[in-house]
Amino acid sequence: MRAIALTADATVRVEVSSLVLLPGRGNGLRTGVDVSEDPGPGRTLADMSEESLLDEMFPLLARGPAVAVGPGDDAAVLATPGGSVIATTDAMVRGRDWRDEWSTGRDVGAKVVAQNLADVAAMGGRPTGVLVTLVADPATTVAWVLDLARGVGDAARTAGTTVLGGDLSSATNGTLMVSVTALGSLDGRSPVLRSGARPGDVVAVAGTLGLAAAGWRLLEAGRTDADPEAVALQRCPAPPLAQGPAAADAGATAMLDLSDGLLRDAARVARASSVRLDLHTARLAADVARIEPTLGGAEALECVLAGGEEHSLLACFPPGAPLPRGWRAVGAVHDGEGVTVDGRPQAARGWDHFDAGNSGPPD
Repeated sequence: MRAIALTADATVRVEVSSLVLLPGRGNGLRTGVDVSEDPGPGRTLADMSEESLLDEMFPLLARGPAVAVGPGDDAAVLATPGGSVIATTDAMVRGRDWRDEWSTGRDVGAKVVAQNLADVAAMGGRPTGVLVTLVADPATTVAWVLDLARGVGDAARTAGTTVLGGDLSSATNGTLMVSVTALGSLDGRSPVLRSGARPGDVVAVAGTLGLAAAGWRLLEAGRTDADPEAVALQRCPAPPLAQGPAAADAGATAMLDLSDGLLRDAARVARASSVRLDLHTARLAADVARIEPTLGGAEALECVLAGGEEHSLLACFPPGAPLPRGWRAVGAVHDGEGVTVDGRPQAARGWDHFDAGNSGPPD
């Protein structure tokens, strides 16, 4: 960790490894993708899903011997002489990931730190530091930037970690982007990947489901007083960071953070592990009931199944293993593929960066 945190060239290596994982939510490095031919000038990102784009990008990127876990999980793991280091990165863009009329600079700072630290927790790790990059139109007010810094600092302190440094750059008129690279330690554990789930495992969740999506809908409708807790969670997520290491210590076979919706993120575990995850509505009833008085039953269920930005954790545990305190069962792992709900196949729903038909809030 010392070499990466304190030497300039090693910091660059961490940034590069992190940028390989920019979405932080790929589905595994697939060696069967043919990227040898020029795809032609006609395709745009609007023609791609996030997963299909990453499938074509990953084989083109360099991976050195120090990379113990590369693209495809919530974070990278770098092997160093002193042990392993977790590295991940995520960015937020004004107008795409937040609206100024909804969120303060402090909200944005807290949110971008939270979503990165959730990726560290999903590997079974503990955060050790964050690097912050701000790319801003020179007309951005100093007050907004200082408010952003307060949000970053508050979120880091709450998580028991520190801000190591970062970068500033100017941008064209109207552009405002914040990126955080988070580092973490496994403290001697093996990383928990997305690819370890096996038939018979229990699917479990730590944290809330659907509240951030409900908050997004209430903000969109101008009904922020209808459920202040949901609105606050949409603006500033509160991932259960301690539950990542707890799950790893309890023998979790697979894990990830719920950033893009329960169905979409569960499908990533299913794909990486070559299994089927079956979610049980009876186990999700309390989550639906929490939102139903504000949005109605059908929309509440959709928030729980497809709503993004919750940054709770989903993990699979061996059959018969006691779940750690703070975790609850929501389904089971079976032979097959994809995600089902009460045994019924489900269409892919949730947030995808380049999909015009997104069914939930951006991440």
